[in-house]
Amino acid sequence: MATNEQATPDFGVRMRHLREERGVTLRQIADVTRISISALEALERNDISRLPGGIFSRAFVRSYAIEVGLDPEETVLAFLAQFPHDTVIAGSPHAAELQGAPSAARRGRSFWIVVILLVLGGIVLIALGALR
Repeated sequence: MATNEQATPDFGVRMRHLREERGVTLRQIADVTRISISALEALERNDISRLPGGIFSRAFVRSYAIEVGLDPEETVLAFLAQFPHDTVIAGSPHAAELQGAPSAARRGRSFWIVVILLVLGGIVLIALGALR
């Protein structure tokens, strides 16, 4: 005799099965959506504590659905049906990690852009002072 859980798999299990049936990998979804693989795995495990919460979790679900070929609005509604209260939490301790906090390379690049702009500004000020 099948249990209710087996007859109606939960949200994450359904998403993983549908994704696998369509031959889509988590890497493919991550590459297109810029959502980390760990966040996508958490979604498929129903580990919403690893998701950023609120509208961001719904956006993750919507993006996932689009890449798998599902109706994004119906998928979000199914997600909200299973997690009606948990998804309205503003965020979790993992929110920055999952939203793609700036990498060290990106921060370094930003630093050098600021330095270059300051140097160029200094050169312009010196040139303007020399013209007087």
